[in-house]
Amino acid sequence: MEKKKYKDNSKKRINIYLIIVCMLFLSLFVRLIDVIMVNGKKYTKMLGQLTYKTVEVQNAPRGRIYDRNYNILVDNKAVKSIYYQKKGNITDKEEIELAYKVANNIELDLNKLTDDMKRDFYAVKYEEECEKRITDEEKKMLEERKITSKDYIKLKKNKIKDEELKGLSVIDNKVAYLYYLMNNGYTYADKLIKGDNVSEEEYAYITENIDDLGGFKTKLDWERVYPYGDSFKSILGTVSSSSQGIPSEDAKEYLKLGYALDDRVGISYIEKQYEKYLKSTKDKYEVVNRHELELVEQGKRGNDIVLTIDINLQREIEQILSEEVVKAKSEANTKYYDHSFVMIQDPNTGEVLAMSGKKAEKINGEWVAVDYTPAILTSPMTPGSVVKAASMLVGYNTGAIKIGDYMMDECIKISSTPKKCSWRNLGYINDIDALALSSNVYQFKTAIKVAGSNYQYNMPFRINNNAFELYRNMYHSFGLGVKTGIDLPIESLGYSSDDETPGLLLDFVMGQFETYTPVQLSQYVSTIANGGTRLQPHLLKEVHEATESEKLGKIIKVADIKKLNTIATEEKYFKRVKEGLHAVMMASNGLGKGFMDRSVDPSGKTGTSQSFFDSDNDGVIDTETISNAFIGYAPTENPKMSMVVTSPDASIPNGESGFTSLVNYHISKRVSAKYFELYP
Repeated sequence: MEKKKYKDNSKKRINIYLIIVCMLFLSLFVRLIDVIMVNGKKYTKMLGQLTYKTVEVQNAPRGRIYDRNYNILVDNKAVKSIYYQKKGNITDKEEIELAYKVANNIELDLNKLTDDMKRDFYAVKYEEECEKRITDEEKKMLEERKITSKDYIKLKKNKIKDEELKGLSVIDNKVAYLYYLMNNGYTYADKLIKGDNVSEEEYAYITENIDDLGGFKTKLDWERVYPYGDSFKSILGTVSSSSQGIPSEDAKEYLKLGYALDDRVGISYIEKQYEKYLKSTKDKYEVVNRHELELVEQGKRGNDIVLTIDINLQREIEQILSEEVVKAKSEANTKYYDHSFVMIQDPNTGEVLAMSGKKAEKINGEWVAVDYTPAILTSPMTPGSVVKAASMLVGYNTGAIKIGDYMMDECIKISSTPKKCSWRNLGYINDIDALALSSNVYQFKTAIKVAGSNYQYNMPFRINNNAFELYRNMYHSFGLGVKTGIDLPIESLGYSSDDETPGLLLDFVMGQFETYTPVQLSQYVSTIANGGTRLQPHLLKEVHEATESEKLGKIIKVADIKKLNTIATEEKYFKRVKEGLHAVMMASNGLGKGFMDRSVDPSGKTGTSQSFFDSDNDGVIDTETISNAFIGYAPTENPKMSMVVTSPDASIPNGESGFTSLVNYHISKRVSAKYFELYP
């Protein structure tokens, strides 16, 4: 009875298992029907998406760069290049053999060949010999996974002796470098073997034997060309090479934007600033059978940009600067002088029409002028009296002076300090005379009032309010001591101090305390010229869509006029300051007479400052010099240009001959004349 009961229970269990198995198979069958017949297309597409891989290759050239008159400043030219793409299933030994074959027919620069590259080559070519040097214990460590395959390869390479590397022949070294180039980067990507100075013979050899060279091929790459030579070239910037890719310091930023490390990018100035417009789109390839690529989308050339620069004006200014800088070095008392800057803007738009710096260097015993333009953005100097227009507005705004106020220009004496004077005693003068004759004393007495006191001979000077802040805020509103926002990737502020010793306020108001760059001075004078609106200086004018022809495409962007702020003052005060600047240039006794031709009805201001620097590079400021600056604009009523000229350390005070260089005067006169010759 029990035996029968046991058999019945067993049969029941078996039947249950069979039912479960049948249900599982039925479920699997239904699922297969769903995958294959019902939703087959859907799952096929999903599989394709999981296995589909694309590779992007940057072959198309960058956009071109034009000047404001549509002259091409930067173009591209085709460059013959040799590449290698690894074929499927090729072994390391076969690649070494292929490298020997190709190395005999192309020249390579071996300056970048390292011992590590040689070890890679040696470990492959002499694989059996290197393998014998591995101990059984080391092999066992690999088998037991105590070390990785990479560790094992490194172990073999470390057993290669330095003497063995030194014993490699010239052709061995060449193959070692070529083998490195063939394997540097992604397995399936094109590797650049040679992108510079590919000869016709080398190009023809690869092209004609492409079927027998197992992955070697030729391409037409591109490089930047400059139709106007070195003119403005330093500000146009540079592009990384095919082998350089993205500079390491910029890698993180570019990777976030979807770049690859071997992409060519703008690495300085305009090329870097406008990378987003100039960059090309890439060729897109589908990876087929792991090692083969199939083109699915053709890359396109980058967009073209038009700059605000007039290249003809730029070249003329560069020539004038070169001549005057070199000429000044032959004058007395110019031992420490070596460079000058010029910047011209349209004060109504902020457009930069020209900017140049030239520096004198002795080459083969002769003074020659070399480009120094980028320092316009980073090389500040003590500006001197050019800041007095801004200083005067503080006096008006605070009620320290009124329009037409007269003061006696005589040396002033503050307790426990030496006398402070103008360049000579100017007598009883008003506010217009104070600017025209560049009175220091008028500014001193005004600043003492701004600070809450009235000048008396030998008085103790205490600041009773926020006088420094009042002056500094006014200067900042003109662009002095703050970044101008110019569309270039680098800009310096100049020197500023928190020291508010009362006596320093008197230096501050006549431009003898803080330092400013030429681009800051340019924004300052442009703000005066246009009536009090500080505009962002800019070099970009337009962006044009890329075309396949030599013609510019449609405009896709026009640079905006960016208003940063307006000067906080009453119109009557601003007008009065401009009258003073007009007198500087047009009054019979104005100190700016001759810096610009009277026929263009100019306004402006000269500046002379004491400067100090380290003459022997021992870290100690030990030498006093005289620096010169000029700001100007014309015509006065409806200005179409503003200009800045600076010449740091132009002379030595109390020099042996007493001669003071007029290099800043000569440059200003010639540059302004040339501008109005080109723009009558």
